[in-house]
Amino acid sequence: MSIIESKTGKVIVERVSESRIKEVDTKNVSFGKHFSDHIACIDYAEGAWHRPRIQPYGYIPTSPAISAIHYGQAIFEGMKAYRNKDGKVVLFRPLDNHKRLNISASRLCMPEIPQDLFMDMLVELMKIDNEWVLPGEQNSLYIRPVYFATDEFIGVRESLTYRLIILTCPVSIYYTDPIKVMVANNFVRAYQGGVGFAKVAGNYANSLLATREAKALGYTNVLWMDAETRKNIEESGTMNVFFVIDGKVVTPRLTGTILAGITRDSVITLLKDANIPVEERDISIDEIAQTYKDGKLQEVFGTGTAVGIAPIIAIGHEGKDMNLPPMDSWKIAPTLMKQLKDIRFGNIPDKFSWIYPVE
Repeated sequence: MSIIESKTGKVIVERVSESRIKEVDTKNVSFGKHFSDHIACIDYAEGAWHRPRIQPYGYIPTSPAISAIHYGQAIFEGMKAYRNKDGKVVLFRPLDNHKRLNISASRLCMPEIPQDLFMDMLVELMKIDNEWVLPGEQNSLYIRPVYFATDEFIGVRESLTYRLIILTCPVSIYYTDPIKVMVANNFVRAYQGGVGFAKVAGNYANSLLATREAKALGYTNVLWMDAETRKNIEESGTMNVFFVIDGKVVTPRLTGTILAGITRDSVITLLKDANIPVEERDISIDEIAQTYKDGKLQEVFGTGTAVGIAPIIAIGHEGKDMNLPPMDSWKIAPTLMKQLKDIRFGNIPDKFSWIYPVE
């Protein structure tokens, strides 16, 4: 065990005796199944954050009475690290993920974590598990901060104690093939005044039954409608969603029921920079059906940290599929995929200051 001096203070470090990376087939990495050697942890109690530490990945004993299990005070984030063309490890927009983590925390009455403290822990973890960031433009290191209540108390109130853990896993492509989505008619993901805009664990539990039913019918995931009208499109599974209609790109506006995706924002920025028309507005499934009928629906794709940019080749609606044109005719989604990849791997200049180097 050792102690490192970070920018915000002392971090306790307990290293593994031998890395497990030799157990991983680095040429065939499954998403979310192999975890890196270490995790970063910090606890909150008595109004302050205590004991920042990096320790071996493994099971963590906890009480069956903790508030997170019973009352759902649990949030998380998703971000990635890459090994660029020069062999250096870089993070993609981590400060934006930290900001969104605190937005989610505030919605669930959880204390915010200071940016400097969060970034110190993240960077030290990246340095220690540097070799887990695999080379190759298909690979990345997925980073999962998870933050939950730890009070041993049976009673509905906000917890007084919390734990933040950062764990990582080497990953490759999330969806290896283009996907099909089905309009969710019997379920809704979020409603006004709820927690749809936050990265709350319960949002994902709420989506599981609809997703299972869609998969049973041959679809990859669902396309969520708004709770009030059941007509306006919101998200698609674990992704924000974009439509290319007659050369113009349209995505649902952020209404408080949609997650403000970091990749979503990156795509909008790239489109505006290229002078490609892009609109954030309400868009109904009826409008999409009509544009499809008129032959104007050219591309549909989802965006997210895990999936990157995922082409959607069919939308199931009212018992029929809207099949998109062949992907060799697509122009916008492939261009965006290449631009994001080139920025992350240092193939082109990062003029948006999205890349955070791990020194």
